[in-house]
Amino acid sequence: MVMLVTLSCSTGKKALQKGDYFTAVVKATDRLKSDPDNKKATNVLKDGYLLAIEWSQEEMDMIMSSNSAFKWEQAINLMNQVNHLSEAIRSTPAARKIIGNPKIYTSALNMAVEKAAQERYQAGNYELDFNFRESAKMAYEHFAIASDFIPDYKNTRELMEKAKKIATINVIIEAIPVHSQKYRLSAEFFYDQVHKYLNNQFPPDGFVNFYSPYQAEKENLNTPDLIIDMEFFDFSVGNLTHSEKEEELKKRVQVETKDTTRVHYKTYTAKLKSFIDRVDSGGRLRVRIAEPATDKLLFDDLVPGTFTWVNEYAIFAGDKEALDKDQLGLVKNKALPLPPEQDLFIEFTKPIYNQLTSKLNRFFRRYN
Repeated sequence: MVMLVTLSCSTGKKALQKGDYFTAVVKATDRLKSDPDNKKATNVLKDGYLLAIEWSQEEMDMIMSSNSAFKWEQAINLMNQVNHLSEAIRSTPAARKIIGNPKIYTSALNMAVEKAAQERYQAGNYELDFNFRESAKMAYEHFAIASDFIPDYKNTRELMEKAKKIATINVIIEAIPVHSQKYRLSAEFFYDQVHKYLNNQFPPDGFVNFYSPYQAEKENLNTPDLIIDMEFFDFSVGNLTHSEKEEELKKRVQVETKDTTRVHYKTYTAKLKSFIDRVDSGGRLRVRIAEPATDKLLFDDLVPGTFTWVNEYAIFAGDKEALDKDQLGLVKNKALPLPPEQDLFIEFTKPIYNQLTSKLNRFFRRYN
């Protein structure tokens, strides 16, 4: 709260002393909104505005005399800064009395926007002529910026579509079904989740598109750039281990009696039988990424995953007081039916999914 008050009370004097003329003018103008007669803010505005305009003109001269790429965009940014000061002054009555006719760029700014769009348009065409994927990506970005300056500038929309088509990698995700009918639906669920993840991470406005085999056929995508091949193998589901343990429990506890001259104890005993049902599941997913045009295997990895379901419970006979807190907790537990094997399959694929999506994300980021 103290910092907010300090900022709101600033006259811009410190910014002016540091040579930050634009900030100084904005702060001085803000101060004059709430305190029109503030002398410090008045002096900062007088001196700061003249220095800001002088500095911006020097910068503009240097920009326009340079051969730097996209210099008109630099000029636009500078003009917008000056226009921002003008708007701040004109919207503050006290500031308007001090700076009666603040500088504003209108026709010059319109000309600069036209020049900037033309710069980007020419740069886009230059890159597009190479007809390579990376140059097409650059071309797309140039055309997009040109269109931001002037919507639908020339034929930028058509050229953006052309550049995007060249730059985009089309990927088919092929999933080999598991041999067991029992796990087929669970495996298909896994593949669908991977497909959804990739489409979320790489939306259509990017440069990597993912298709299922069905979608590829529907889109007549006969020559994909890359193919992801996934297959579960060497997996085992529902390996049950049942163990039992019996133990004699004895606990000696001090008790209160009417006879306070002696310490009295009571011994509690019980027999505890504890059980552990453990079900281990696990397997590996082989994922490969191939480039059909060159018949190259670009990525080949085995991604492991495991899941262990455990249920611990117990029964006892004898004195309940002989059991400790943990043993009482086990007694409260009951024997549970074993999870369905389809659920166990899904569970051991969860760590595989986390590893796989991370690997695929890193691999395809290079293309986007």
